[in-house]
Amino acid sequence: MTEASGTHIADSHEMIRVVGARENNLKNVSVDIPKRRLTVFTGVSGSGKSSLVFATIANESQRLINETYPTFVQQFMGQLNRPEVDALENVSPAIIVDQERMGANSRSTVGTATDAQAMLRILFSRLGQPHVGSPQAFSFNIPSVSGAGAVTFEKGGKKVKERRSFEITGGMCPRCEGLGEASDVDLDELFDSSLSLAGGAIKIPGYNVDGWMVRGFTESGFVDPAKPIKDYSDQEREDFLYKEPTKVKIQNINMTYEGLIPKITKSFLQKDRDSLQPHIRAFVDRAVKFTACPDCKGTRLNEGARSSKIKGVNIADAAAMQITDLADWLATIDDPEVAPLMQGLRATIDSFVDIGLGYLSLDRSSGTLSGGEAQRTKMIRHLGSALTDISYVFDEPTAGLHPHDIQRMNALLKLLRDKGNTVLVVEHKPEVIEIADHVVDLGPGAGRAGGDIQYTGDVAGLRTSGTITGRHLDDRAKLKQSTRTAKGALEIRGATQHNLKNVDVDVPLGILTVVTGVAGSGKSSLIHGNVPAFDDVVVVDQAPIKGSRRSSPATYTGILDAIRAAFAKANGVKPSLFSANSEGACPACRGLGVIITTLGFTQTVETLCELCQGTGFSDEVLEYTLDGKNIAEVLGMSASEAADFITKGPAHTTLLRMIDVGLGYITLGQALNTLSGGERQRLKLAISMAKKGAIYVLDEPTTGLHLADVDNMLAMLDRLVEAGNSVIVIEHHQAVMAHADWIIDLGPGAGHDGGVIVFEGTPADLIAEAGTLTAKHLKEYVGA
Repeated sequence: MTEASGTHIADSHEMIRVVGARENNLKNVSVDIPKRRLTVFTGVSGSGKSSLVFATIANESQRLINETYPTFVQQFMGQLNRPEVDALENVSPAIIVDQERMGANSRSTVGTATDAQAMLRILFSRLGQPHVGSPQAFSFNIPSVSGAGAVTFEKGGKKVKERRSFEITGGMCPRCEGLGEASDVDLDELFDSSLSLAGGAIKIPGYNVDGWMVRGFTESGFVDPAKPIKDYSDQEREDFLYKEPTKVKIQNINMTYEGLIPKITKSFLQKDRDSLQPHIRAFVDRAVKFTACPDCKGTRLNEGARSSKIKGVNIADAAAMQITDLADWLATIDDPEVAPLMQGLRATIDSFVDIGLGYLSLDRSSGTLSGGEAQRTKMIRHLGSALTDISYVFDEPTAGLHPHDIQRMNALLKLLRDKGNTVLVVEHKPEVIEIADHVVDLGPGAGRAGGDIQYTGDVAGLRTSGTITGRHLDDRAKLKQSTRTAKGALEIRGATQHNLKNVDVDVPLGILTVVTGVAGSGKSSLIHGNVPAFDDVVVVDQAPIKGSRRSSPATYTGILDAIRAAFAKANGVKPSLFSANSEGACPACRGLGVIITTLGFTQTVETLCELCQGTGFSDEVLEYTLDGKNIAEVLGMSASEAADFITKGPAHTTLLRMIDVGLGYITLGQALNTLSGGERQRLKLAISMAKKGAIYVLDEPTTGLHLADVDNMLAMLDRLVEAGNSVIVIEHHQAVMAHADWIIDLGPGAGHDGGVIVFEGTPADLIAEAGTLTAKHLKEYVGA
């Protein structure tokens, strides 16, 4: 069937049509987005880009795909809610490649996250000599177990007994249980042996004398709760520290008693360190010394898995190789028996190199990857895909990338588009905006001041559009006329973490120092691995803020405590009344503001709580006011509005710091899990800015910042230095480099091609004297 123009009706769906989108701060947005083109979404941080791209288009695409699966499968999948939009037409299947860190699971590595390790295991099970077993014999997550016994089953109406035995050959190192680390616990950090258990001997967080954790010991009957630990008999000490799980009765309740060491090993030590709460992590750092497992030398694998080799290389050696070296080794394997497997494995490994991650190794823990590295690792499985007419959705794919690497990322984005896919990119970097076929600019401001379409069209039109993005697209920071003089130095000597090659460097204090270099050159290893060992160091990294939908900027910053105290004092009632998570919660929705109805395998329904109208507070609490405002109205204020309402005290100072870092638009009661990665990092920075005379270590603070906001960030860094602090910034943004007093450039390449200081000096000297990749791109940027 054709239309009058002669085109087939199937070709009339060339636009993704969004009609009346209202997710988060979007104000009834309607927009047409061309398919099979590269569209970049721009606008200040918080303007509604992610709400349009991720929460509306990508979310609805994934929801519709999920509905095509059988209900049995759907019940095991995350249920997505239908976005707030009137209509969404011509949507193609979406693949989301976001910046969420990979799971902080100590058993997850780069190899397991990309299936490269699974293919390696099959390769060694086929070609490895001596042959030790199936692919699971090379897995560090599968233990070797065996057993035997009688089984009873019915056969011909009679019960028959048979003896059965089984054996599973796994690759897990039995000593470290596949973690690669052995832990040596300092008992003096666990308890004070001069005290009794009843006297508070145990020093572990959460082990209170009257709490269940300690009562499990004191009421078990195995130890005397009134006797100092140093006076225990050998049997009591063994039972207290190492006893295997044993059923006991405490106050007529059946419980499991377990020695202190295995108990804390399970609850603290076998979890990834980065996933622990800060006070628990501090305790673990004090109490436990982690060393490479002496049995497996940190490879996680048992002796059997390590004994099987191909061309003199075992699977642990292969996983530890830099990926560029692994690619060279795989090229030497030419066996027709594994030809299809080698084709897939080589393609995956080549994708690592193409995407600029050739400096990683497959045994690298996935929890140690930066946001940018994690995002590019997720991209790998899509690069060689034969699928077309897919929507690829990217969240700042240049995060963590040096200008040199951004050119490669641009080439990959264009490659995906040229294969016939729709590529949607949320981005701030002008280098990426420049390659767009189509631009959608949101704004004009952030939060409630945003949520409208400011411009749609090509890049040339954006430049002349008069929008904030258009005006700032060609902004270029200038080199500073004069640089500050250092007031001392932080000496780093013989740094050898990861790929660092015995680096000696003096990091100047009292000024703004920028540490730069291509991705994987060793910047984070140098700074994070050596600087935090000193006192008065404030590290603001990109680790995500832990928080549920009940957490908000007000709770995270501590502002809510001051607000609750002020309300309580003004009304003569308890502060706990003014918490939606405590006594003041609405009885119907228990403080959430919405009623959540779970409908099995179909989507969960959220409806506004009619009793509290979404505030989360009971009617009684909302009657109390402070200066004419109730608690819900105060939590509905933006940080800028709240700073005018709360005019004194630490809460006012914190609000001013939130405005300083460009978060004046965020409402105090907004759920933390709705903040972008850049917003979360700046929120952490706002909290950390209280110290004076401190050393601030900032890890890519421009992540998620619009071109117009970078100037504000530079002004804030200057204020920190002028207040007597030292600021060390790990950064790729040329505006920050140009603004630095001192630059430390690492390189010359990534992985084992990096790890060396290639330049130290002022930005002007870098441009004039150095021939490094950073110098080349900074020179182009400032037009020198």
